[in-house]
Amino acid sequence: MRHLETHRSNRVGWLRASVMGANDGIVSTASLVIGVAAADSPRGAVLLAGLAGLVAGATSMAAGEYVSVSSQADTERADLVREQSELDNDPDGELNELTDIYVQRGLDPDLARAVSEQMMERDALGTHARDELGLSSTLSAKPVQAAVASAATFSVGAEAPLLMVTVSPRNLFIPIVSVTALLLLALLGGLAASVGGAPIAKAVVRVGFWGALAMAATAAVGWVFGVAA
Repeated sequence: MRHLETHRSNRVGWLRASVMGANDGIVSTASLVIGVAAADSPRGAVLLAGLAGLVAGATSMAAGEYVSVSSQADTERADLVREQSELDNDPDGELNELTDIYVQRGLDPDLARAVSEQMMERDALGTHARDELGLSSTLSAKPVQAAVASAATFSVGAEAPLLMVTVSPRNLFIPIVSVTALLLLALLGGLAASVGGAPIAKAVVRVGFWGALAMAATAAVGWVFGVAA
């Protein structure tokens, strides 16, 4: 019988990196151009700062995601190597360990033993990876995927504030960029919540609050140092 259920957990790797990348692209670039604009800088300086922030941010996001997820992948591989060694050297002990896991999950001891024997006969390492270590191919770390998704979505998110700076009157940079960024953050938060099956309103409020806080803080910095200059 064909399995027709749809689950969202297989999206967690690229979804997390994509949402974080797009969110950071919008917030950091909008905050940067607002801060520079608040210091009474000309349009060219604001655009240059935003473009530099886009390039630096996308590169940083890609590198950070790759290093972070690679470390996770290294840990997962080390755990699998250790588990394989234990299976080779003490198969009976590993069988008992798996049986105990199934008993704790509610199976009768005899049934748990029978299930453990069958599962280990079919795929001992895969069974222990999933049921003992909590690892699976669906949720395993994918460094390149995370890095590419994060950098690409950061760049897309960062382009919106730069576009607003390009087309807006100089005296309206701050309100137009701020409103545009908040609307995009709300849209992003709602979309991510929808894809992940989470409450939409909560996600929208969360990203909107932190985005507004970041832009307000950098605007204050730009205004203070702009006046001081």
